[in-house]
Amino acid sequence: MAGKGIPGLEHLHTWISIPFCFAYTLALLGNCSLLFIIRADAALHEPMYLFLAILATIDLVLSSTMLPKMLAIFWFRDREINFFACLVQMFFLHSFSIMESAVLLAMAFDRYVAICKPLHYTTVLTGSLISKIGMAAVIRAVTLVTPLPFLLRRFHYCQGPVIAHCYCEQMAVVRLACGDTSFNNIYGIAVAMFIVILDLLFVILSYVFILQAVLQLASQEAHYKAFGTCVSHIGAILSTYTPVVISSVMHCVAHRAAPHVHILLAIFYLLFPPMVNPIIYGVKTKQIHDYVLSLFQRKNM
Repeated sequence: MAGKGIPGLEHLHTWISIPFCFAYTLALLGNCSLLFIIRADAALHEPMYLFLAILATIDLVLSSTMLPKMLAIFWFRDREINFFACLVQMFFLHSFSIMESAVLLAMAFDRYVAICKPLHYTTVLTGSLISKIGMAAVIRAVTLVTPLPFLLRRFHYCQGPVIAHCYCEQMAVVRLACGDTSFNNIYGIAVAMFIVILDLLFVILSYVFILQAVLQLASQEAHYKAFGTCVSHIGAILSTYTPVVISSVMHCVAHRAAPHVHILLAIFYLLFPPMVNPIIYGVKTKQIHDYVLSLFQRKNM
């Protein structure tokens, strides 16, 4: 099989690759820095930062699964990809996207316990529970995504071996298959809707309880302090779900738009969170911000 890149914009591949390469570089530097800081500073070995480390690892896998091959298409016209390698790429992209959603939900639970049950925070969010949450996120993602490659393997591909996309996205591969692909389409959409709606519902529910708890605090300063601990997580949720919602709305209301519009949006919603999340947490999380400043102060001494 081969990836076509961005249909209709082949002559601009080199220019298009520049912002994507820059974003990928930021994602690598930002998430690796987060992992280094969390590991190096014992004060950051708390549930909130352990979840952040898991999120950074997921973002590294997501961006590294997609970007290197995409840049090879743009720069070297290396469009060939083995069919099984294509299925593996698709598995990693979809499963780690689901894991990311689960981790954001776990981080919402962390903020709920920290604000609504502060006296029980250390007894509820133990290392054992965090490990179980991580395993549950992995098992859920693998269980939901594993059928996709096997469903695709049973088809013959009579529409040609060229995927009209930069990476092996499930729907792009399904379009090349012969025969009735309605079950694949329904299953893929159902999984996506199930994850987004279910996880967002519980995240919103967590913040309803958080808002109720914060409004019961006596002082305005306490309100700001409590909300301040949630700002980074809210930013990460917006950076992850906003591009997904925009892409979904575009598919519904602008289905006649040029294919490259949808492809660029699909790349954007996979690449934007890994690039932005480290910046959000680096700027808005005091402990990480202070650690970075202390490193620079040591160098200047």
